[in-house]
Amino acid sequence: MYDEATAVAEDSAHTTTPAAPTPATHPLATPPEESPDLDRHAGPATQPRRSWAAGEPASPGLAAEIVAAVQEGTATPSEIVAGALARIAETDRWTNAFRVVDARDARQAAVALAKRVNLDALPMAGVPVSVDREWSGDPVVNRLRDAGAIVVGRTAVSELGLWPMTDAPGRITRNPWNTKRGAGGSAGGAAAAVAAGLVPVAHGDGGFWSVRVPAACCGVFGLQPGRTIGDTGGVLATTVDDAALVLAVLAARPDLACPEPPGHLRIALALNAPLRLSRRDPYWIDAARTAAAVAEAAGHRVEEAELPYGDIASALLPRWLTVALPDRTPDLPPRTRRHLAFGRLARRLHATRSTRIDRAEARLLEFFERYDAVITPALAASPPRATAWHHRGWAANLRTAARFAPFTPVWHLIGWPAASVPMGTHPHTATPLAAQLAAPPGREAALLGLGAQLERLHPWRRTVR
Repeated sequence: MYDEATAVAEDSAHTTTPAAPTPATHPLATPPEESPDLDRHAGPATQPRRSWAAGEPASPGLAAEIVAAVQEGTATPSEIVAGALARIAETDRWTNAFRVVDARDARQAAVALAKRVNLDALPMAGVPVSVDREWSGDPVVNRLRDAGAIVVGRTAVSELGLWPMTDAPGRITRNPWNTKRGAGGSAGGAAAAVAAGLVPVAHGDGGFWSVRVPAACCGVFGLQPGRTIGDTGGVLATTVDDAALVLAVLAARPDLACPEPPGHLRIALALNAPLRLSRRDPYWIDAARTAAAVAEAAGHRVEEAELPYGDIASALLPRWLTVALPDRTPDLPPRTRRHLAFGRLARRLHATRSTRIDRAEARLLEFFERYDAVITPALAASPPRATAWHHRGWAANLRTAARFAPFTPVWHLIGWPAASVPMGTHPHTATPLAAQLAAPPGREAALLGLGAQLERLHPWRRTVR
């Protein structure tokens, strides 16, 4: 478990940025530890009312609601975009979710969209989205725009997608539920933007740690599709249905747009970790147990079993070291320059051979002959403090990453689909808890269907706002 006493002491010694401002009138002002009304196990009736008035910074609504409003003519794309930009202007000074906000381009796109005659044929008509990659000419961004989505900005990521904490010189991306905590990474900005209610859905290139770490940190649904889907990146949303809508567009798979009940699944509850940990936070273990109990209530067969990770830890480190080796490394923090140096050495020593990865996948395939899906804790501990992790050494960052986020990299390593599903609130940090769902390649539809069942039977509060 992440050692809170150590974290506080380290933060006192190393933090170089001032605490986020917290005017009393702002919804993110009071740390959630002091806010008893932030009950995240809350049904849809607790959600704020939607408003499409131009410039109104209220809740963004669901992507599906926005599409219906635009197609029915009860809202214009310009009104939707104006609301999103107002929310970003009001709130993002606390979360630092966005690196770039292109208000002019978003407004122009909204005007152009309103003139199109085929709005009814656009599955994401008028939906404001964020992306975390350069959008000029990018095929994934083009798919979103072709479907009617409006890109409002580019969200923050950890450098080169290497770290499960999102910070950079001059910017620390904060958790909307508790701004003293981080938003996770690699796609921390995307998760913070959705959880803060700035946009209803976000695209995330999760890097080695996937979108599931930040989704778990920020209490949103996050799905990283497997290798059979292609290079789409991941999806973060407040609901499973919205995530499915976006994934269907990114993957050009209309069959994924409406999650269906997955039938009666054989599900393993696996609480063992792929890395040797001295402690795991019991509240995160309980989150996985809660998800298993809800799945059982939905009619699935659930039994506890240990995942056969074997020596997969010995494959994780070399792959992580070599997952990003750019030719040029200007202006990167020391932790990442050290990481890249280790990666080049590992490549020269041929330490990245796939034999260990192939063996690990073979063991898991044999395990999944008995099961259709697995439930694990999404994290081993709550997100670390929101601080300047890029000022700390490579080893300190690695220790923190391994202690709080050991469960997600395995599925990225072997290219299998996996999702993070919110499962309550941590009583000490007031940040979300979550469980992870994983399945063999090609089973994205089953994970979406199972996630939708968990959401229906154990609903969560969608955003901080």
